[in-house]
Formats: sequence, structure tokens, C-alpha cells
Amino acid sequence: MAKFVINGGKKLTGRVKVSGAKNSALKLMAASILATGKTVLENVPQIEDVQTMAQVLRTLGARVELDQEKGAVEIETGGIRSFEAPYQLVRKMRASILVAGPLLSRFGKVKVAVPGGCNIGSRQIDLHLKGFEVMGTESFLEHGYVHARIKNGIGKLSGALIDLDFPSRGATENIMMAACLAKGKTVINNAAKEPEIVDLANFLISMGADIEGAGRDCINIKGTGTLKGASYRVMADSIEAGTFITAGAIWGRDVTVEGALAHNMEIFLTKLKEIGIDIEVSKDKVRVSRGEGPFRSVHVSTLPYPGFPTDLQPIMAVLLATIPGISIITENVFENRFMYVDELNRMGANIKIDGHHAIIRGVESFSGAPVTACDLRAGAALVLAGLKAEGLTEVVDIFHIQRGYECFDEKLSKIGANIMKVD
Repeated sequence: MAKFVINGGKKLTGRVKVSGAKNSALKLMAASILATGKTVLENVPQIEDVQTMAQVLRTLGARVELDQEKGAVEIETGGIRSFEAPYQLVRKMRASILVAGPLLSRFGKVKVAVPGGCNIGSRQIDLHLKGFEVMGTESFLEHGYVHARIKNGIGKLSGALIDLDFPSRGATENIMMAACLAKGKTVINNAAKEPEIVDLANFLISMGADIEGAGRDCINIKGTGTLKGASYRVMADSIEAGTFITAGAIWGRDVTVEGALAHNMEIFLTKLKEIGIDIEVSKDKVRVSRGEGPFRSVHVSTLPYPGFPTDLQPIMAVLLATIPGISIITENVFENRFMYVDELNRMGANIKIDGHHAIIRGVESFSGAPVTACDLRAGAALVLAGLKAEGLTEVVDIFHIQRGYECFDEKLSKIGANIMKVD
């Protein structure tokens, strides 16, 4: 299996460009099921999760063509004859569950395996199913698959008032897509507000959907008869941008992250400024340098957007582990998000877990060691730690990282990191 080998201690400087957002591209690919005609998506990251979603769509009967050089995906869904997303694909990637809403809306039925993905905590699909049931479906779980269909097997979904118990991004996206072809109006209260929600809504609107309020607590969707294929450019990936910004903060002289949308990551950038990192923001890029003054420890609490993103929590922990004093991270989203801590401590970090809090005592340096990536963001965090460490660091199980970061090692190499992928 492949691994990253990192020779730490190299200063980072230069420019790095952010790819399209994984957490948007996958949802837009699923949403193409709703459309008649051809859908073309641009700025799609060439990552494993995109390959998996493409295979899910092909299994359903869609035609999917990936142009890796241009970062484009072309999809036609007129050939869909199957309504089952099989376990061997869904287990690789939780986002596969998002074919459920479009399939129910357009075809009235779906069979999808209970999803897998990163093992960072319980992410039940109850909110998805409750929303579908309010819109007129019946569902049951059998042999590891969720079966859902419109009651009596005829007609269309019906618009409804849906109050989410928690602002779940996945449930918001799935219900919003399901509502696009439903009869009447659907209102989603306590909706998730992430930028990817807005990107999905804008894409659906470009196909002919009637949606208002995306990015706010309440989203209104009026069902339409049909949606047509469209061309659309995927938004930039704020989590990837945050990862490179943190790399520059940990061990950089002067790093510019092109494509970074500062307005989508305000809380994260505010925390870096509190630490003492120099941040210079322009329209579509962020420049970061370590500055002259001493760094300060901080407290961080993860929350749904616009709070501090849980996906950047492991990345921030690496930076805080190098800062004198005591920092505290409180994880409020996923209960298993601290699985990376033992591996980081093997490299010399001093982090103790107390419930859903991580107490971090800053150390002067890390030392290179063989470590294992247990999930996507944890893997990226260990790579950043390796950049700071003395000596060699080997990160194994990097398939997790390749699920979500396009050419991660190549981009880091361009700004001065000594990293290579070894099979």
C-alpha cells in the first residue's frame, strides 16, 4: 500500500492553488439524477471519492465521463434503470446516501446501503428518512439496506413542513433535492447553512429549481415538473484551503493559498489571528506568514457552520501542539474525532483527552515517526506534523487522504515540502 514519506524541517514558501470542494462536487453529481439531458460540472477535484460517486451513478445506469486533465465531469441520467446503491460502493463513502433524495423525487423508490466513510462517529440517517416520510414515503431497514418508496408506489413526493432536530448538512441536502420535483412547497426549518448548501442550491436553480433561503435557517422549495441538465462550476474547497493555510502557519515563511474564500472560513481565520499568525485576505486568496511576535494558546469549539468546522479540528490541533501554554479543543460534532491523538503523541505532542475535550500542552518540536492515518482529516493533520518534525515521518493508509485531497503531496512539494509518495 502507498505511504507518504516526509523529511521534516523544510520551510514552506510560495503559492498553492485550492481544488474544487469535495463536499460540494459529490452532492452536485448526485443531484444530476434529477435532470433530463446532459450535466457538465467543472472544477471537480480528481480524488477517490469522485471516482466512487461516478461508479455509484454508473451502477444506477447513468453515463459518466471524467476528464481528469480539465477537472470536468459529464453526466447523463436518461439510462437510469436501477434504484439500488450497493454496499460495496456506499461503504467507501457516506455521501453515496445522497442519491436517495434524487431517486425518490424522480423515480419514487430507492434501495441504498447504510453508509460508511470515515470512522469519526455516529452519523445516523434518521433525519433523512424522517424528512422523506413527512413527504409521503414509507421506509424500512432490511439486511443492511434502507428501502424507501412513495406510499402505494404511485404518484410523487408531496411538499411538507420539515423541522430538523439538528442542522444536519446531509439531511438538508437530501431533503432539498427530494423537494425539487415534489408536488407543492417544502419548508426546511433548522436547515444547515454551510457554503456547500448554497452551492448545491445554486446548481439546482441553474437546472430550473425554485429555491429560496439556502444558507439561512429556513429553506423554501417549490416543486417543479422537470429539471434540465446544466453546466456549473464547483466552488473552491475551504477545508483544503484551511489545511494549506495551517501548513503555512506551522512552518511557513510566506505562503499564498489561491482560491481560498475567506468569507467561508471567518471563524477559522479569526482563531489564527488570535494565535498571532499574520493573515492577509483578498478576494480569492489568503496569504499567511508566522509574523514576529510570540504565539498565544487558544480555546477552540467545533460547531455547525458558521462555527469552527469539525473538519479543520485535527489540522488546528497540530498547530496548537507547537504553541507554548495550554490550548483546549472542544469537539461538539463527532464523538470519535480525536482518534488521531495517539498517533500525534507518538511524534512528541502532549495531548490528553477528557471526554469531548482535548487538552493540548505545546511542545518545542515533533520527532519523525511511522504513523497511521485513521481518517481523511486526521491523515492530513499527520502530514502537517511531519512537515514540522525532525527527521523522517512515514504516514500509511493514505487512501484516506486521497479520498479528499487532490495531489496533496505534489501541492506541498511546490511550496517547499520534502514529501514523496512511495508504493
